[in-house]
Amino acid sequence: MISGTIRRSAFAAARQAPLSVARRNLHATPARMGGYHYPEGPRSNLPFNPLTKFFALRFILFCTVGFGLPFGIAVWQLKKNQ
Repeated sequence: MISGTIRRSAFAAARQAPLSVARRNLHATPARMGGYHYPEGPRSNLPFNPLTKFFALRFILFCTVGFGLPFGIAVWQLKKNQ
């Protein structure tokens, strides 16, 4: 009895799923809103400029400090209590 009910409800949900997606018209949303107002293209979505002169050096320094800081703090805490 329960398995038949579950089977019928699963069939009903599968039957209604394409209709609900088709009614939402998600593919037409940007056109109705006037399109996108952000610039498009490579590197336009980055909060920094990777084309500057010392970008590689600053990026490596940033990643090294961010990764090494927790280890440095752990060593400092362990040596502090001795």
